[in-house]
Amino acid sequence: MAWSLIHSAWMHYLLAIFNAHDWTMQYVTDFSADIFSLLNSIIYFHKAAMELKRTHEQMPLDSFLYAMIGAVGTCLVAILLSTATKWKPLFGRVIRMGLSEYAAAISIILFVGIPYIGDLADLDHGRLAVQTSFRPTNPEREVFFVRFWELPVEWVFISIIPGAIITILFYFDHEISSIICTVDRYGVKKPGGYAWDIALLGTTTALCGILGIPPANGLLPQAPLHSESLRHWVVDEDQVVPAPEEEEGSGAHTNLVPRVYEQRYSHFLQAAMIMVFVSPPFQRVLGLTPTFGVGGIVHVYGLSVPQCEPYADEILVTVGIFAVTLTVAAPGFPLLIIILVPVRLCVMNRVWGRETLRFVDGWACREGKPEDDEMVGGDEGFVAGGRDVEDGGERSKSQ
Repeated sequence: MAWSLIHSAWMHYLLAIFNAHDWTMQYVTDFSADIFSLLNSIIYFHKAAMELKRTHEQMPLDSFLYAMIGAVGTCLVAILLSTATKWKPLFGRVIRMGLSEYAAAISIILFVGIPYIGDLADLDHGRLAVQTSFRPTNPEREVFFVRFWELPVEWVFISIIPGAIITILFYFDHEISSIICTVDRYGVKKPGGYAWDIALLGTTTALCGILGIPPANGLLPQAPLHSESLRHWVVDEDQVVPAPEEEEGSGAHTNLVPRVYEQRYSHFLQAAMIMVFVSPPFQRVLGLTPTFGVGGIVHVYGLSVPQCEPYADEILVTVGIFAVTLTVAAPGFPLLIIILVPVRLCVMNRVWGRETLRFVDGWACREGKPEDDEMVGGDEGFVAGGRDVEDGGERSKSQ
């Protein structure tokens, strides 16, 4: 595994050097991004359900019943607090904003603490298993550092294959994650540093391999929620429009446009806190967390955030890919997401009309719709097809 991650690192560097984002992600539409976002929430919700099932098998009935209350309660409280901005005149504006933006965190902390109150403390709660010393969890290992140079040469070259698979998985995970948290509704102004991010991801992947720990990718579930918490509305001075006729005499009115507070502090603090809490003695704090899947259940709350607008075909495709993740072919599910790109551009136009597709879908990384051009893939040959309803003929326009 160490050599697989080392190979994956130099592959990440190549992707960054040649700025692969610009010539791969330009064909991704909201169709693929929406499916990936929805699939992520479903996967984590399923993991939470499996954790509840294990709790039922291993714990007494009273402990299992409380686990159910805690899991559902975590979700409902998070959803309730997310609406705090509408509680005016209750509390002040700052308090309402804080409750709304930190709804998930507040809910989790609340239901982590409740089992320690009163008679609930006497229940047999399942909690996270944590380390009390800074050492590998595998008892056969004494140090983190892997002696990767002792592997036979033939295995060094064979490990390129799983390294390539890991690279594809991480690259697509990262790219879609970045796209989802910078969609138009957030009004992001500063462009994303995709190449720099991929280079950094390659470096951390190699370090994980050398240290013998699982490689860490971006925190995809938190990405849209993080952007959502940073979103605010400002007056766009460039879009001052006349008042409607029925309001004639009332002067002009301005449009409110979404923006996010584009900064690095909250990202850094989140990463720093993760590093702190995976180290003794702070791991003991994590050991207080019940194992009824509070993190997974909160993904139901994540679905309440408008990450995507799932339509029937997206839901069906998502369910199909989720079914694959339950089989031995699960590691290949990102490849299925990638395949959705040519399916969307070459197949769906034969099922749905051009105007329908133009209404429900658009490019994820650039302005416009695939249906605005007859040839949407240029030299790559992706064809949108269909007749243009507006001019009654075929429309062809170069990219």
